Amino acid sequence: MSAQPTPQQLVEKALELSRADGAVVIVDAETDANLRWANNTLTTNGVSTGQTVTVISVKNGATGAAKAGAGVVGRSGVGLDTLEDLVRASEQAAADAGPADDANELIAGRVAADWDAAPEQTGISVFGTFAPALGEAIEAARAEGSLLFGYAEHTLSTQYLGSSTGLRLRHVQPTGSVQLNAKSGDRSRSAWAGVPTADFSDVDIVAVGRDLARRLDWAKRRIDLPAGRYPTILPPTAVADLMIYAYWSSSLRDAKDGRSVFSKTGGGVKFGESVSGASPVKVTLRSDPAEPGLECAPYVEAYNSDAFQSVFDNGLELGPTDWIRDGVLTSLAATRRTAAAAGAPLTPPVDNLILEGAAGGAGPSLADLVAGTDDGLLLTCLWYIREVDPQTLLLTGLTRDGVYKVEGGEVVGEVNNFRFNESPVALLSRIAEAGETVRTYSREWGDNFNRTAMPALRIPDFNMSSVSQAS
Repeated sequence: MSAQPTPQQLVEKALELSRADGAVVIVDAETDANLRWANNTLTTNGVSTGQTVTVISVKNGATGAAKAGAGVVGRSGVGLDTLEDLVRASEQAAADAGPADDANELIAGRVAADWDAAPEQTGISVFGTFAPALGEAIEAARAEGSLLFGYAEHTLSTQYLGSSTGLRLRHVQPTGSVQLNAKSGDRSRSAWAGVPTADFSDVDIVAVGRDLARRLDWAKRRIDLPAGRYPTILPPTAVADLMIYAYWSSSLRDAKDGRSVFSKTGGGVKFGESVSGASPVKVTLRSDPAEPGLECAPYVEAYNSDAFQSVFDNGLELGPTDWIRDGVLTSLAATRRTAAAAGAPLTPPVDNLILEGAAGGAGPSLADLVAGTDDGLLLTCLWYIREVDPQTLLLTGLTRDGVYKVEGGEVVGEVNNFRFNESPVALLSRIAEAGETVRTYSREWGDNFNRTAMPALRIPDFNMSSVSQAS
């Protein structure tokens, strides 16, 4: 049996086989380790591996970048003997596609110092300290008569990106998370927490279990409330639920074409305009591939073209980007083609997002915000979020796993769930207070966008549009 080809060999062979005017080849080698538990018992664990090869072919590039078309085809389980079929399929897709509206010259070559290194791998050993601590948390829950359910996952992905223009880039991305759900013995009460991590060395699952036990205790008293606008504390995870959607909706192309909340009435883009309005909190929303604890790919890695990104920009170097600075809109996600057409700075999307209410993300803790609330609600997280109106970015969705009533600085019980209707951009103009920015995990989007740091926010009039029967 012949040895399996290395990712580098697949990249070089695909580029050698290419008959296109230009090509980009991406090989993603990934290993995944996971643990799952239910009813206070570890149920499964395992490790899986996989590898995907994506070929992006550019046709008609020789007659000018503006007329080029691109075809993208990706497959798993590709070897040297099946690689040519993949390359030809990509070339045919490019021929069928015709000129692309994001067409551009491919990025000029540079070679990463670690290009020749083998893919990195994870395994069950990543849970070496986490698993015994999980056992402690389960024993504590059992002693209290409650049940723990959850899932822990660690993925280590090594990407190799090569192009006909000489790019040879390598990036290793660790991605981990824990989702823990606690239920009362009769399953009438439920609480949830999610924790992001790069290597599980920073996950205190015992402390997370204690917090969930406290929330179950809060829920022993039930308070029914009608729909309405309530003073509401959004914890960091709920803020991430909303801000990630706003980020994904922040393309310069859509704004320039009058299709987004960032479009000016009558034409143009709202660059330089305040999004904070009368709020005393002038937020900063930013991304940085080198942000400590949130490190991500320092170059564009695009598997498709849309309003947000372009396959022609693969390998483009990324740096720190302010999307909103001190309450003022400064940048929107732009491809090279869109930025040039709009006369705007080139600011491609980055795979992390940080919201800060004060310089350096300083601010009170979530507990301090609760202690400073005379009368209001404390949320846990949001789910089933859907867009209602792109022009205002009005979203609707449901609360989940704990909405708590706060009186006199203390939680006094759990209230019913609600459907909400809010725009994350409009919320930025109504922030009464922002807490400390901390790394967090979005309940709704965390599986797709893991690297966020958010503050808790106090909103004086969060719109609970109707009572929900969801549990």
